[in-house]
Amino acid sequence: MKMNGARIMLECLKKEGVDTIFGYPGGTVINIYDELFSFKEIRHILPRHEQAGTHAADGYARATGRVGVCLATSGPGATNTVTGIATAYMDSIPMVIITGQVPTPLIGNDAFQEVDIIGITRPCTKHSFLVRDVKDLALIMKKAFYIARTGRPGPVLVDLPKDVQIAQTEFVYPETVEIRSYKPTMGGHPRQVEKAMDMILDSRRPVMYVGGGAVLGNAAEELTALCRELLIPVTTTLMGLGSFPENDPNSLGMLGMHGSYCANMAMTTSDLIIAIGARFDDRVTGKLTTFAPHAKIIHVDVDPTSIKKNVRVDLPIVGDVRDVLIKMIKQADKLKDKVTAFKTALAPWHDDIAGWKEKHPIGYKNSTTIIKPQFVIQKLRELSDVDAIISTDVGQHQMWTAQFFQFNKPRTLLTSGGLGTMGFGLPAAMGAQVAFPGRQVITICGDGGVQMNIQEMATLVQNKLPVKIVILNNNFLGMVRQWQELFFDKRYSSTCMELPIDFVKLADAYGAKGFSTSKPSDVEKIIKQGFKENGPVIMEFKIAREEKVLPMVPAGAALNEMVLNA
Repeated sequence: MKMNGARIMLECLKKEGVDTIFGYPGGTVINIYDELFSFKEIRHILPRHEQAGTHAADGYARATGRVGVCLATSGPGATNTVTGIATAYMDSIPMVIITGQVPTPLIGNDAFQEVDIIGITRPCTKHSFLVRDVKDLALIMKKAFYIARTGRPGPVLVDLPKDVQIAQTEFVYPETVEIRSYKPTMGGHPRQVEKAMDMILDSRRPVMYVGGGAVLGNAAEELTALCRELLIPVTTTLMGLGSFPENDPNSLGMLGMHGSYCANMAMTTSDLIIAIGARFDDRVTGKLTTFAPHAKIIHVDVDPTSIKKNVRVDLPIVGDVRDVLIKMIKQADKLKDKVTAFKTALAPWHDDIAGWKEKHPIGYKNSTTIIKPQFVIQKLRELSDVDAIISTDVGQHQMWTAQFFQFNKPRTLLTSGGLGTMGFGLPAAMGAQVAFPGRQVITICGDGGVQMNIQEMATLVQNKLPVKIVILNNNFLGMVRQWQELFFDKRYSSTCMELPIDFVKLADAYGAKGFSTSKPSDVEKIIKQGFKENGPVIMEFKIAREEKVLPMVPAGAALNEMVLNA
C-alpha cells in the first residue's frame, strides 16, 4: 500500500510497539500531526516545552524498559530537545527522537527554522539519521529502534525533512535489520566467567559494585540471587539503586561522594571489586590514585569502551550483565564445596562491615521545631505504596532521597545521574505516570529545579495524571550553597532564591491541589492528604535552610576521607 512519509513514520512506530509519544507541533511536522489526528493506535501527549517532552519520554523508558519516543519540530523545537537527549545519553536510556526538518532542497540555505540538529546532537546521541528519501524511511526507523535498545542503550535521532513526509512510496516494514558496523557482544565469554568465579572464591574482602547497567539489563533478580548465594556485600551507584534490595543485610547502600561510610570504607579496603554495569564515574571513585588500592577488579559491561576507561581492570568481561550473572550462578553451582568454604572465610569481612555500619550509620538529628528533609523522605517511604515510582530533580533532595528512601525494586528510581539535569524530575514522573496509570508516582524536587519545568503542571492536569510533587523548599540552590558553606567561607553568591513562591496558589492556578507547611508535626498529615487526592498535588515542605547532605567526599579527596559532621 502506498503511503506518505508522515503516515509511514507512524506505522513504523506502531510496528515497534510504541503506544505513546510526547510531542510538540510545528510547521515542519504538521504533516505528521495531520496523520496523527486520525491515527488512534498511538496516544499523543502534548507537553508545554520540548525539553520536558524529551524528559517525559526518558521517564517512560526508565520506568518501562521500553524505547521512549518524542517528537519536535525543526529549529528551536529541535534544539530544545538537546538537554533531554544528553540526559538520556549519559544514563544510557533507550529513546528515539524524531525531529522535523526543512525540505531537502533548502537544507544548508539558512531557511526559516533550520538547524543542523544532526551536527548539534552528534556528541550526545548513540546514532543519528537524516532521511533524504521516503523509500529509506521504514528501514531507517527499524535501525533507529534496534540501535536504541540493543547493546548499551541510548538515544537515536531521526531528522525527517518536510518533503520526505509528503512524498509517497510503498510501505514495507523490515522483519529484521543487519548493520555491518554495529555488532554488540551480548554473551559473556564462558572462560572469562570461570576465571571471574575463581578470583571471587580466592578473595576474602570482596565487594559487588553495581551500576545502572544492572537495572537497564533487567538483571536485578540474577544479581540478588548470586550475591545471596555467595554472601558478597553489595554497593550500588545512584543509577544502580533498586537493583539489589537495600533492606537486605548484605546491602551497603550507595557509595561515592554522598555514599555511606560503610560502602566507601569497604571499597577502600576490599581485595576484589566485581563491577557490574558500572563505569567508575568520578563521583564514585573519588581521587583515582587512591581508589581501591588493595583490590583486583573484575569489570562486566556490555560496552567494551567502558572497560579500562577510568581504572585498571584485572579481568574484563564484555557482555550483557544478565547473561554474565546467569553464567556466574551456574559456575557457582558447580563449585559448591568451594563456595561453602568461601562463605565461612568471609566472616571477618562481614564483622568489619558491621562495625562500619554501627560506627557511622546514615542518619540525622531530628527536630520538633523545624522540618528536616531526611524526615520527609522517611515519611514518604513509610506512607507510599511498596511499588511507588520515585523521580527526583538534581541537588540535595536527590541525595537525601538516595540515602533515606530505601529502594528495594528496580525501575522505581528515575533520576538524572550522569548529566545531573535540573528540571528532570517533574516531566520524568509525567512519563512514568503515562506508562503506569494505576501506580503511585511521586517526584521529589527542590524549589530551584521544580521551577525549571513547572509549566508541565498544565500537562498533568489536562491529562489527569495524578503525580504527587514533593518540594523540599529551603529558598536556596541547596547543593551549590552547601559547597559555598564548606569551601567558600559561606559566600552565598547567587544561590539564595530570595523571592518566595506561593506553591499552593501556583497549584491552584493550574487547577491542582496544593499543601504547604513549615511544621514537623504537619508532615505526615499533609503526605496522607496529598496521597488521597485523585489528581496532581503539590506538597511543599519548608525545610531547614542550611541543612547539609552528609557524608560527603570533598572534590579531589579519597573515598575514605569523608566529611561526616559539619
